[in-house]
Amino acid sequence: MHRFFLPPASSRGNVLRLEGREAHHALHVLRLKRGDRATILDGAGSEFLCEVENCAKDFVTLTVKEKKSTPAPPCAITLLVAVPKGKIIEGIIQKAVELGAQRILPLLTDRVVMQLDDEGAEDRREKWQQVAIEAVKQCGAAWLPKVDAPQAIGEYLARGEKPELALVGSLQTERRHPREWIEAFQRQHGRRPRSAGVWIGPEGDFTPDELKTIEQAGAKPITLGPLTLRVETAAIYCLSFLNYELNASGVTWAGNCATK
Repeated sequence: MHRFFLPPASSRGNVLRLEGREAHHALHVLRLKRGDRATILDGAGSEFLCEVENCAKDFVTLTVKEKKSTPAPPCAITLLVAVPKGKIIEGIIQKAVELGAQRILPLLTDRVVMQLDDEGAEDRREKWQQVAIEAVKQCGAAWLPKVDAPQAIGEYLARGEKPELALVGSLQTERRHPREWIEAFQRQHGRRPRSAGVWIGPEGDFTPDELKTIEQAGAKPITLGPLTLRVETAAIYCLSFLNYELNASGVTWAGNCATK
């Protein structure tokens, strides 16, 4: 069944309307017609099973036949990842959606090539948010991650936003397996963390000063094994582990994403 995205504000009532990009895809790519079935995702936990009611020149209306709701995962996972060269970040965003990230924060570090002004950063954010939307439609995830504009480490830390458990992949300092930090948190608090963040550095890793800043902000250094991983591999590794350890037990979250 074809999937489309409508934000929550546009997903109210028993008749939904596709416009713009979504309508173009429905009308001119998929060539939907009256009576066809489709699924609408709102990115906030709701899934609407619909039937096409009317196909106009530039919009499609659908009648809601059934609504399903998926609760938010027990732990909100944030991926803080240095922007790699080229379009690799788009693949990272796609995998982050499939692996249950709640937020994706692209970082501009000392070893990142990309340099942007405020306008350029917002343009990138909009483009990357659309990548996340397309990934949600592809895999059927009920929750759409927020993609932030690319920003410096200090800019993020200055806002005082801290997950309950922060981890940082590191090649430079004494490191521990991420499960050890999760177990230490559970011993201290009597529960698993409700929010977690993982920092992934650029090619060549964070600089020593950057790593010191991140660790002083509370992030725990973790090992990803004996090999030096690419940025995208490290991100997938960490999100897979955190999603399994913190969200997969007894919770349907990313498991609806079919392999292609």
